[in-house]
Amino acid sequence: MYSAIAANKRKTWFILLGFMVFAGALAWLLGDMYSSDSLAVGVAIFAVCYASIMYFSGSRLSLAVNGAHEIQKADSPHLYRIVENLAITDGLPTPRIYIMADPALNAFATGRNPEKAAVCVTSGLLEAMDDSELQGVLAHEMGHIKNYDMRVSMIAFALSAVISIIADIILRLTWFSDRDDDNRNPYIFIIGIVAAIISPLVATLIQLAISRKREYLADATGALTTRYPEGLERALRKIAAGSSVTRVQNTATAHFFFANPLKGHSLANLFSTHPPIEDRIKALQEMGGKA
Repeated sequence: MYSAIAANKRKTWFILLGFMVFAGALAWLLGDMYSSDSLAVGVAIFAVCYASIMYFSGSRLSLAVNGAHEIQKADSPHLYRIVENLAITDGLPTPRIYIMADPALNAFATGRNPEKAAVCVTSGLLEAMDDSELQGVLAHEMGHIKNYDMRVSMIAFALSAVISIIADIILRLTWFSDRDDDNRNPYIFIIGIVAAIISPLVATLIQLAISRKREYLADATGALTTRYPEGLERALRKIAAGSSVTRVQNTATAHFFFANPLKGHSLANLFSTHPPIEDRIKALQEMGGKA
């Protein structure tokens, strides 16, 4: 399990590094195409400021748009006790606990750090899972909190925003530029246009790859916390046999959830924020034989 956790962390940071290099190369192209380094820097600053605002308000928004309501210990002693015990095991403060009135089998965690964290489960998950399965799901969500996954997601979001905005600026300036007075390098110009067209798609795929790696990492962390990966494995099997699709469809918060909450199956493996459940089960089974 320790080796799986270390490997997933390394892979995530390698992907992030590649993401940063890609964003920097696109910014360089913008500056070189239009001889304006200040334009590229200004666009990047704007995107980072926008991402920072979303970073600090994202937790409240994700809970609100999904219709989650906070509970106290008296409202659900059983759920509260499981979360408290997991927090103690992980050495974390007990997060705020929410419930979504939804038959889907799902859950999510949010918050930029452990002190600001919250976990939410659907009413359907509470009804369907036994104690070890529910503990496995919640240990996974506590793993997200322990690994600061919301922070990693926001770095990826900021880089994606930078890339999308720079690509849009390149295309708009190209469309409205004065071609009669254009002395720019034609090869750099063509490369820039092609990069501007494909870069938003590439940025999206990289962001999704990071999200999937963090799901594997949270599975490994949760299994290490409970020392019982079979509970999480059984929970995943129940979700595969049932449905994780929530009534509220929100693509902006989909990556927070334990399993994919969105409808649709076309190109699912390529554009999903979550790895296939079968692959997650296989990874857990392989972890069981490793220390």
